[in-house]
Amino acid sequence: MNLQEFNKVDKSIAEKELFACCGSEKWTSSLLNHFPFSSTKELVEKATDIWYNKCNADDWRASFTHHPKIGNASSLEKKYAGDEQSGVSAASATTIHLLAKANEDYEKKFGFIFIVCATGKSADEMLRLLQNRLANNLNDELNIAMGEQHKITIIRLKKLLTTENWSWLKVSQLTTHVLDTSIGKPGKDITIKLTKTSGEIIAQGVTNSDGRIGDLLPPERILSPGNYKMVFDTGNYFSSNNVKGFYPEVEIQFTITDDSHYHVPLLINPFGFSTYRGS
Repeated sequence: MNLQEFNKVDKSIAEKELFACCGSEKWTSSLLNHFPFSSTKELVEKATDIWYNKCNADDWRASFTHHPKIGNASSLEKKYAGDEQSGVSAASATTIHLLAKANEDYEKKFGFIFIVCATGKSADEMLRLLQNRLANNLNDELNIAMGEQHKITIIRLKKLLTTENWSWLKVSQLTTHVLDTSIGKPGKDITIKLTKTSGEIIAQGVTNSDGRIGDLLPPERILSPGNYKMVFDTGNYFSSNNVKGFYPEVEIQFTITDDSHYHVPLLINPFGFSTYRGS
C-alpha cells in the first residue's frame, strides 16, 4: 500500500491501522486529526510531535500493553534458534534462561514489560540491554522505553506503507563509535547513556560488534538545542576483558545547536581517551 491508497480508506480502517502501529488511543486519535496526510514526511513529523509533546506517561504505558512480552524460555528458544536471513546466531541455553529471568524481574520492578527496538539484535545484545536497564529508576526507564516504542512505531508505519519511498527518513540524529586503541579493535558491548546535563536519561544502548550505536534516537527525533552528555561504561568493558582500566566511566559533554547529524566517537585505552566531532 502507498500513501495515496491509504488516504482513500475509510477513517475507521485508518484508525485501526494506525493503532496497530502504536497502541495509544491518544496518539492515534490525535494523528487522525491530520488524516489524510499530504506526505509520509508529514505523517512521521506529526506522529513524532504528538508522541513527544502531546502524549504523557499514561499514553506511553498504554502503548506498552499492546506489545507481546519477550517471552518465557520456551518462546525465546524459538525466537533465537538462529536465522540465516536475519544474521542472528543461535543463543545459548544460559542466555535464554537469563533473558527470561531478567524480563520477569523488569516487569516486577517497573510495572510494564521491557520495550526495545529489537531489529537486528542478538539474544546476547538483548540480555545486556535488559540487565543494564534494570538498574535505572522508573522515570529514566519510562523515558527510554517511550523512545524505543517510537522506533518501533516508525518501523510499523514503513511496513504499513511498503511501496512508499522512505529514503528521505533520517537515521538517529546522534550516533557514536568506540574504538579500543590498545588493541586496534572496536569497543563492543559498552553501555552508553545519553542524558541531559541534569542527569535525566534520554536514551540508552549497547555498542554492537563494530563498536557502534546507530539508532540511539528514533528517526526524525530532533533534540532541542542545548548541552547533553554521553556516558560510556568503560569500567565494565575493561573488567569484562580482564584488563585493569583507570576510568570507570568516560563522560563526554557536547552542545546541540541545530537539527544536523551529530557523531560523537570515543577512542579509548586503559589509561587514556580522546574524542572529536565526527561525521
